[in-house]
Amino acid sequence: MDLATISKIVGAMTAAQKKNAQSVIVALDQYGARFGLNQPHRQAQYLAQLLHESGAFKWDRELWGPTPAQKHYEGRKDLGNTQAGDGSRYRGRGPLQITGRANYREFTKWCRAKIDAKAPDFERNPELIVTDPWEGVGPLWYWSTRDLNKYADRGDVEMVSRRVNGGTNGLADRLDWYDKAALVLLGYGKADVPGFQRAAGVLVGGVAGPRTRAALHKALVALTAFPARSKDVAAAPVVETVTKTVGVPVEVPVVPAAVESEVKRKSGMGGWLMGLLGAAGSGLSGLFGADWQTVLAIAGVAGFAVLLGFLLRNQLIAGLRDIRDGLGA
Repeated sequence: MDLATISKIVGAMTAAQKKNAQSVIVALDQYGARFGLNQPHRQAQYLAQLLHESGAFKWDRELWGPTPAQKHYEGRKDLGNTQAGDGSRYRGRGPLQITGRANYREFTKWCRAKIDAKAPDFERNPELIVTDPWEGVGPLWYWSTRDLNKYADRGDVEMVSRRVNGGTNGLADRLDWYDKAALVLLGYGKADVPGFQRAAGVLVGGVAGPRTRAALHKALVALTAFPARSKDVAAAPVVETVTKTVGVPVEVPVVPAAVESEVKRKSGMGGWLMGLLGAAGSGLSGLFGADWQTVLAIAGVAGFAVLLGFLLRNQLIAGLRDIRDGLGA
């Protein structure tokens, strides 16, 4: 992973964005393999969540208002915020927004056990979370302690999002970042959905849906050779929670049921008659050795003549009766 790859996914970046992205890249390269994040299908999921939560690496800490939601951070025991001012002091920091005194404490313990025994005390000095290398290490802690590789191995963006955010907030944006990250990691342009769809044999529509994402997941998994590939890899779900779009009404001609029934009856009779003529044509062609289309044409003319005679029979009979009555008079 390098900054050039991130730039292909994000596009033009400011100096601040590049700095924040570089922190993630360094940590991923140094420690990612320890936590299974050296496999492209997992990296695509990882980047999608980080890009959403950080606004494409624009923010390395939670913007503080406080908003009504942020005011509720104060005194939240589930976050370990037990002292006055903890809500603001332990606001979200890092690409995945580590939030709450308890999480800062747990992050400290994890870093000292997994990364460096001399890691800072982040509970005591919360701002140090957004310094290197800890800014890039923070998402690795969150990802590994929540076992998110399990969902990444299934290609399940929605479940990863639920574990990160607690729901489906921003799911559409997370899916969009996943599409871009996956395409770039596969060697396509971030918007070249049609190109990938053609190569993967997926219906080309230019928009990434569940089937396209399942194909992206499969292609990403194939980039990791055995035995390095995770044993828990599974096909991505084809069904996702999506918002239904209301279609534009289209006028449809209404046909009375009686008329429709009669049309179907006559159409059925016509089909039966054509089938009969076709069979007769094939039989005659075999009998006379002529081209069956020619025989069918002859049979059709003959059939038409018989049909015409049948239809005019009543008129002929009535005419003969008039002539007879005239002679009798």
